[in-house]
Amino acid sequence: MTTPVPVNALDRHIGPIARQLEEAAATAIGSGYYVLGPNVKAFEKEFAQWCGARDCVSVANGTEALELGLRSLGVNEGKRVGVVANAAMYGTTAVLACGAEPVFIDIDPVTCTMSPAALEAELARGQIDVVIVTHLYGKLADMAAFTKLAEKYGFAIFEDCAQAHGASDAGGRKAGTFGKAASFSFYPTKNLGALGDGGAVTTNDPSVADTLRKLRQYGWTAKYRNELLGGRNSRLDEIQAAFLRVMLPLLDGWNARRRAIANRYSREIKHTNIAVPPVSGEDFVAHLYVVHTDNRTGLQKHLADANVNSEVHYPTPDYRQPLFAGRFDDIALKATDHSCSHVVTLPCFPELTDAEVSRVIEACNSW
Repeated sequence: MTTPVPVNALDRHIGPIARQLEEAAATAIGSGYYVLGPNVKAFEKEFAQWCGARDCVSVANGTEALELGLRSLGVNEGKRVGVVANAAMYGTTAVLACGAEPVFIDIDPVTCTMSPAALEAELARGQIDVVIVTHLYGKLADMAAFTKLAEKYGFAIFEDCAQAHGASDAGGRKAGTFGKAASFSFYPTKNLGALGDGGAVTTNDPSVADTLRKLRQYGWTAKYRNELLGGRNSRLDEIQAAFLRVMLPLLDGWNARRRAIANRYSREIKHTNIAVPPVSGEDFVAHLYVVHTDNRTGLQKHLADANVNSEVHYPTPDYRQPLFAGRFDDIALKATDHSCSHVVTLPCFPELTDAEVSRVIEACNSW
């Protein structure tokens, strides 16, 4: 039986660098520093430089990077935060954790990132204090448009870069440097992933970085002196920072391979009921390769019969999640609803072989 083509394969990703990771772990273990030690400090400096940001403050995971990042911008009860609803609740969860109100903004049907036009229409109806711009699937959102809107309406931009490490605009400016602050996740499947959980916030504002460093350690302004609400124990482990330092120099190459696979799909998948993303440049780091179809069940069954795995990212708009129990029943976002009911994720990761890519293309075209 033919081996299935996986959507992801972390064993293939980690195997070639296992020796370096083992050496990094041994060095970290022998150092005697396990929390906020030299590897964390070095990784924060290296990642900030790689992104082009002034500061990087590491935290325990990407979800807390979102929440603490929002808190560092003053998001709390009574604030209104713009957020997309097609990104699995991560941004919305952070907004709710801060006690703020999520304002759901529709997406661009092609990029699946927030629509600047939809945001401006919502801004005309009422004030929004902060807008979370999510670079979904690894696609840089239209930051030029959002920057203009922020200047016009006075809101702060917070970037969610959990899937977009290294995505950049035509001038080479990377995700994580456009807004007041930006969150990253280092979950193992991310473009830059640890061997466990991890996250970070980048910012060009030293006061935001200072607030974040306090929030990640109980809200302390000095040891055992708590002055900031919302603080907690949220620190990147020293050993995970050591792993990330091994991987960071390899990230550009991994992103290039992801992009090459994605662009091959976009060029060669020809089925009339599979809508593929446009061929992209460096504004897309292909964290996920997502197509749209009117018959998701049929496509996924056909792919499974061809031994090609697929997934759905993401099937339920935030405002339709059961936890809200009718709170947002009056919301209907056309592009968001359509996307969530039509998306299918195809295999796309750096270690995917050319032969496997061909099998995915052939399976799609033979449907």
